[in-house]
Order: sequence, then structure tokens, then C-alpha cells
Amino acid sequence: MKDMIQSEKTLELFADRKLVIATKHHKEKVIAPLLESHLAVSCIVSKNVDTDLLGTFTGEVDRKLDPVSTAKKKCEWAMQETQTTMAIASEGSFGNHPTLFLIPANEEILYFIDQKNDIEIIAKELSTETNYNAQEIENEPALMEFASKIGFPSHALILRSSKDNFENIEKGINKEELLLDVFHKILKKSKSVYVETDMRALYNPTRMKVIEKATHKLIKKIMSCCPQCNTPGFDVEKIKAGLPCMNCLMPHKVHWRTSTDVKNVPMNTKNYIHFKRNTKNLCIVIFATLKY
Repeated sequence: MKDMIQSEKTLELFADRKLVIATKHHKEKVIAPLLESHLAVSCIVSKNVDTDLLGTFTGEVDRKLDPVSTAKKKCEWAMQETQTTMAIASEGSFGNHPTLFLIPANEEILYFIDQKNDIEIIAKELSTETNYNAQEIENEPALMEFASKIGFPSHALILRSSKDNFENIEKGINKEELLLDVFHKILKKSKSVYVETDMRALYNPTRMKVIEKATHKLIKKIMSCCPQCNTPGFDVEKIKAGLPCMNCLMPHKVHWRTSTDVKNVPMNTKNYIHFKRNTKNLCIVIFATLKY
């Protein structure tokens, strides 16, 4: 019953309001239906915001901000352009997995801003489900083998003479005739062709699925409210192991989940200790429980 009441209060904050999705790569296809269904908002897309100015995967525009700040900047631009007070944007990063070394990974950041209620919520999804890849290729059989491996033609390719060539880049290639034509044109002027996966969401269904997963995470986080003040975005901030026993001060096999150090918390039950902070940093709620 309490959760139901909290959900209703959360919906009251967002229902029937416009929410702009900052994208030029059709991310609204997976984001908008979920937000409209769960938050009762009306989604629109920013038409004149060029998010590529904040960085491109192919490197002709360097990303100067970190991924979180980049996503936030997209939101700010979109709200300014559409004169709205609520926005969402995503920012993707690709490279080796931080712990599963040499395995490619896709991290998606989703940033949600509600200026009216002074709320900012971030969700992250780290996935090994990606076709992120690139290769120097010298002949047509190798090209077609690479294309098959990355899921062409449903997943598009990008071709250029070299990784460091930022002037003549052919993007969004998703037809075999075009792929071969561009490949041989470049090969006439270069010893090899640098072929890479097009990681823009509209050309990469695998990445779009990761964005969809991140959206589910974001919605879950938005619907999680502080039990004291009902602020959305109430979530675990970090985990610290080894809560000291109140009697002997020796560390127990428990976790602190907190953003601050709290010492000598009495424990009388049998589970975990959770510290959660809401998005406005107004409340920290402690559930002190012990795991043996």
C-alpha cells in the first residue's frame, strides 16, 4: 500500500507534462514508449539540437566532457530549444570492459532532469552485448567476412582510408552494393580501408537494446522514492564492507551502503545494512541488519 501511494505521488510530479528527448539518432523509438507508459509524460524530440557537436564516435569531433556531463549538456540544450522543463538524454561509450579485460563493452548513461521539481537522476547500463569492432582491410573477401561478423546489413558500417583520416568518412552504410562501391573507391587511393561498426543508435539495433535496458533502470530509479520526503531517485549510492560490531568493534561480514561513514550502528537483526540517499541529499535512511 505504501509503495502504491509513493508511486501515485511520483506520477503527480510528471503526469501530463512534456518531456524532451535530446537525440538526433532516433533513440526516442525505445525511450519514449517506456517513459510515456510509466510516467504518463508526453514525449517530444529536439529537432534542432546537434548532439554531435559534443563528440562523435569516429573522432572528427572530440568529446571534451565526461559521459555524464555530456548527457546533462544535451538535456540543457534540448530544454532551451523546446522551452520545456523536463528532459532526458543518453551518452554511449565503447571500449574494453573495465573488469572483463579484452572483451568489448557498451556503457550507456541516461540523464533525467526535471527543472520544475529540482530533480536530476542518472542511470547506467554496462553491457557486453555489443558488436563494437574495427579492422584494417585490404580485400573484398575480408570485408565481407567482417561485415557478416558484425551483423551487416542490419548493423551499418563506416569506411575511411585510415583511422586517423577525419575528412572523408562514409557513414551509415547498410547496403551491400554501396559497401562494395565505397570500399573499392577508397582502395584505389589507399593500400587498405579502415572499416568500423557504426555505433550510432539508429544504425545499431544492438546498442538500441542497451539503451532500452538503461531506460528501464532509469524508470525504476525514478519510481523509487525516499520514505521520509517522497523525493524520486532514492537509491544505493555505494557499498562499504566490514561494519564494526558494536561490542568488540571487529568487522562483520556485512556491507555499508552509504555515501558517508557511520560508525557503531547497533545491529540486532539478520540481513544487510543499507544506507540510501535521495537525489536532493536531504535524507539518509538506515536499515541496520546483520548477515552472518
